[in-house]
Amino acid sequence: MSRTRAYKQETLDIQKRYFEVMQELLDEKRIPGGLAGFCETYGFDRRHWYAQKIDNGRGYFEVAWLVPLIKYFKVSANWLLLGTGKVYKG
Repeated sequence: MSRTRAYKQETLDIQKRYFEVMQELLDEKRIPGGLAGFCETYGFDRRHWYAQKIDNGRGYFEVAWLVPLIKYFKVSANWLLLGTGKVYKG
């Protein structure tokens, strides 16, 4: 079980953007297999994902969660990490 972490505000902001864009992709059914498929394909524990979404102070959040969004779903790294520019790369 993960302990509560005191994330810096920048990390909390990244988490917020991450979960926003993930929800958008899930709602639009742009992720094959939905969240279960996403987690299985990229090796993430779905229970950790849900726990982190519910409580952003949980210690499960990893930078690796961002990689598939940037690499395969054309989410802008600048937007995801810095909150600047457009959400998606052209």
